[in-house]
Amino acid sequence: MSDESRARTAIERCRKLASFSQDHGSTRRTFLSPPMRECHREIAAWLKPLGAKVRIDAAGNLRGFYPAAEAIAPRLLIGSHLDTVPNAGAFDGVLGVVLGVALLEALDGKRLPFGIEVIGFSEEEGQRFGTPFIGSRALVGRLDDELLSRKDENGVCVRQAIQDFGLDPREIPEAALKGDTLGFVEFHIEQGPILDGLERPLGVVEAIAGQSRLEFIFIGSVNHAGTTPMNQRRDAIAAAAEWITAVEREAQRVEGLVATIGSITAKPGAPNVIAGETRLTLDVRHGVDDSRDRAVETLMRLAETIAARRGLSVRHTTLLTQPSVAMDRPLARQIEQAIRRTGCEPHVMVSGAGHDAMILAEKVPASMIFLRTPRGISHDPAESVRVEDVAKAIAAGSHLLALLASSPAIQRRTHLA
Repeated sequence: MSDESRARTAIERCRKLASFSQDHGSTRRTFLSPPMRECHREIAAWLKPLGAKVRIDAAGNLRGFYPAAEAIAPRLLIGSHLDTVPNAGAFDGVLGVVLGVALLEALDGKRLPFGIEVIGFSEEEGQRFGTPFIGSRALVGRLDDELLSRKDENGVCVRQAIQDFGLDPREIPEAALKGDTLGFVEFHIEQGPILDGLERPLGVVEAIAGQSRLEFIFIGSVNHAGTTPMNQRRDAIAAAAEWITAVEREAQRVEGLVATIGSITAKPGAPNVIAGETRLTLDVRHGVDDSRDRAVETLMRLAETIAARRGLSVRHTTLLTQPSVAMDRPLARQIEQAIRRTGCEPHVMVSGAGHDAMILAEKVPASMIFLRTPRGISHDPAESVRVEDVAKAIAAGSHLLALLASSPAIQRRTHLA
């Protein structure tokens, strides 16, 4: 089968997985929701005929292991995440898992000096519990009691969600990476316009920007919308709105900074009632951690200043602090060489989006291959990929496996940091 044929199959498979959804007519698949079980079943059906042993670990990650030529050998991890945002596209995350399957198929039964483990992470987006990377955190030993106790909007905690899926939280330590890990390679759509603007099909990620996620709650006073004079109001929505514009202004002032208010909820939420409480999420990212930290501190002070001037109070909770992460340079050089062998010149870039690779990089060499995202559209049903780009990614992946198989120096780097 040609790489183009494999690419068409990969795209069809991504669209098939997109049909497994919590919502009718759109794609939404959160941590260990019922559609995730359908995803696992479908992917396992692709992996098992290739000789891969498939299991679901205690954190809900799908793991398909393709053995090496010898019983005792290192293993290379290839994969991405299977969960989605609401009203998602078909390729974010799942394409990286599907391409891992495609690379095993392209081996046509050949065994390498290392095994290959295809991983479909259970939670990267953080939609259900407000905390991303649940699946990949399990692999690096960072699923602690505090995280396992976090609850979703229905009051179900992470630990209970794992049990409800038929898994045993006590076995989470067994999901951790072992000392035989050669590295992790994540294929992912860029989710931005850079490669499309450069007319490059593939890119190599040299670093992933750090990010902070927080929840802010402005607390004022509920009152009647028609009888309360404007100068006597303690309107939580009005305070939040002023702060939102301040967040945007600050992000525009600092080069390289992006800040997003992604969710707003007001109580009591009636059209004729002044809101007494408004909850907002804040997402702040920058390639330099000090710049991101300073921005977060500034935005906290602005929220406090605005609340105090309006006679309100405000409190915040930090949901995530993830430092920026450099990808493994020797592995990235191998990827660059593999891409060049396809006739393409790779673009070396920084990822503004967070990815499971930044978590695994804490323990093992990790790198990423970006595929061009037409028009830069992602987290939307209009998200797409080009057949020729997916074919180039499969070809580059095959070249990478060959390069790693002939590089004893790379294979000797198996370790946990």
